[in-house]
Amino acid sequence: MTALEFTYQVGSFSKFLKPFALRLTKDMDDANDLVQDTLVKAYSNREKYAEGTNLKAWLFTIMKNTFITQYQRMVRRNTFIDTTENLHFINSQESLQINGALSEFVREDLEKALDQTDEMYRLPFLMYFRGFKYHEISEKLDLPIGTVKNRIHIARKELKKKLYMYA
Repeated sequence: MTALEFTYQVGSFSKFLKPFALRLTKDMDDANDLVQDTLVKAYSNREKYAEGTNLKAWLFTIMKNTFITQYQRMVRRNTFIDTTENLHFINSQESLQINGALSEFVREDLEKALDQTDEMYRLPFLMYFRGFKYHEISEKLDLPIGTVKNRIHIARKELKKKLYMYA
């Protein structure tokens, strides 16, 4: 695909980006900035686009990842370290804006990944995630403790593979 064709196609899909950006940011100015950042990244990474794939989905993915990165950067910027002996991390509530979009993306992706995980690995993992100890899981599922540990380990590896974008 030539640069001119790419530019034309991206331009034709750009009108769909603004409503999505507005849903993510809940602010018109931030949405405009997000659309602009998305388009700049798309043009600067044009060679990474595989011709024949869904360009609109590629643009939406760039936008979602850009939004998540900006959100994480904002949270990090507003995190302070207490230098007393107990070293607590404190988020400044004065300048922190809560946007549930990131947690919604993560929750949906996590549920989807868990649903795709085999039941014999998912159940011990979920029990461990909910706070059960290895020996409690072993007793409830009538499995050796080594098998429980192994299944939890395998479930973690599978989830890590499926959720690589959050690692």
